[in-house]
Amino acid sequence: MPIYLHDKYDKKIQEAFVRESVIKGLLSDEYDFTGVKTVKISTLQTVPMNDYQRKGTNRYGEPKEMEDTVQELTLTQDKGFAITIDKGNNADQNGIKAAGRALALQAREQCVPLMDRYVLGRLANTAGTIAGSATAISKENVVERIASGTVVLDDAEVREANRALLVSASVYKFLRLSPEFIGAEKLAVKSLVKGQVGEFDSMRVIKVPKGRWPKGANFMIVYKKSGCAPVKLDDTKIHKDPPGLSGNLLEGRQYYDAFVFGTKAMGIYVDVDTNTAAVTALPVIGLTGASASITAADGVKFFYTTDGTDPRYSVSAKEYSTSVTLESGQTMKAYGRKDGEFPSGVSEKTYTA
Repeated sequence: MPIYLHDKYDKKIQEAFVRESVIKGLLSDEYDFTGVKTVKISTLQTVPMNDYQRKGTNRYGEPKEMEDTVQELTLTQDKGFAITIDKGNNADQNGIKAAGRALALQAREQCVPLMDRYVLGRLANTAGTIAGSATAISKENVVERIASGTVVLDDAEVREANRALLVSASVYKFLRLSPEFIGAEKLAVKSLVKGQVGEFDSMRVIKVPKGRWPKGANFMIVYKKSGCAPVKLDDTKIHKDPPGLSGNLLEGRQYYDAFVFGTKAMGIYVDVDTNTAAVTALPVIGLTGASASITAADGVKFFYTTDGTDPRYSVSAKEYSTSVTLESGQTMKAYGRKDGEFPSGVSEKTYTA
């Protein structure tokens, strides 16, 4: 009969996750995936302001129905592990393979790094802004580069509270030499989050190990409510002397994912080194009359919408294969995606009859 670790080891395992994960508390926890695999998020779309007219009808302006955009979030990462601890081997090794210790080690060395690597990769590849540069980060330009990112968030009116700056270990080497990097020791003492090393420009700074960091990225600025990383299952158990084994069988399962919200995607900014990572070029949309076409490129898949939504996050996005006929006032938005590359952003063009 299995021993469920909710009863015996749950607290210790959860403490290991909190201590070891760099993404704990990074993103929103407002959405509940309990009992479902997919969550649909609807966002109301406001309408432009009008000049009030003191005569005639519709003095407040022509009424427009409030529309909404829908984004589907579907969990995809379903991971598991199984470990056997032979009773004889454990006895011969003075019990160093005790079940609780083995599970804590599995969490620290396998489960947490894998989840962190996936979440950070998703954030980097679906960020609202992906800024590619061939100029390497140095102690002379690191502050300016980060400041450029904060300007983008500020101009998009992303709230200053709950921003985090995540940096690779190599970029942190330059950042820590800056006189503007403050409060590191004091903040690190207070925090249980792995990698949190200080504060910069009112953002908590998190240093991420190379094995969990997206290849080619220098740093990320992440606003907490721009995305979520739900964990639906985090299940572990021990089978004592199961059929065919004298000893313990340890099993675990994690079911999770990570998402960027399309309406708040500008709250995530990624600086990419184009010397070590490729950035897919912006698609070129051509208009011949009402016929919209996207310039093809080898190995790049193009996705587009014509309903005003962002194709990177919209449920109405379609993969481009042939020219699309637009109606008067209709806008095509498109982005390109190529395996192993960061998508650069969205191009758009409006047909005016």
